[in-house]
Amino acid sequence: MFSQSTYELVGLALSAFSSATLLPGGSEFVFAGIVALGQSPFWLALAVAAVFNTAGSCVNWAIGRYLAHWRHHPRFPVSAEKLDRTADLFRRRGTWLLLFCWVPIIGDPMTVVAGVLRTPFPVFLILVAIAKTGRYLMIGGVAGLF
Repeated sequence: MFSQSTYELVGLALSAFSSATLLPGGSEFVFAGIVALGQSPFWLALAVAAVFNTAGSCVNWAIGRYLAHWRHHPRFPVSAEKLDRTADLFRRRGTWLLLFCWVPIIGDPMTVVAGVLRTPFPVFLILVAIAKTGRYLMIGGVAGLF
């Protein structure tokens, strides 16, 4: 009923979304594999990865924005220490730091901190979408060379 390409894109969407949240994941490998196999159009795979990865970051922003009062609870998804360090960096460098939200280890806490510090959602969304799309463009370029 569904093509192999459809299943690939659904898997990519789930991987991109979960890896942008504070859950472990590696959507870069899934995206690179789909691009290398060439069964799905590149621009469609790019759109799916970028949209769902950005959506996962929006969940982090909402966690920071609406659940910050729980930040010292042991089950809060970012340790209070990491949250404070990232908030200090964010305050010093500004909102433009969100262009680096794709960087492993610091990217996810950065999107939570953006919510804690009440970064306006439209600004957050634009900067994160640019960063996430740029990362997948670079991965797609590299994967397409092999």
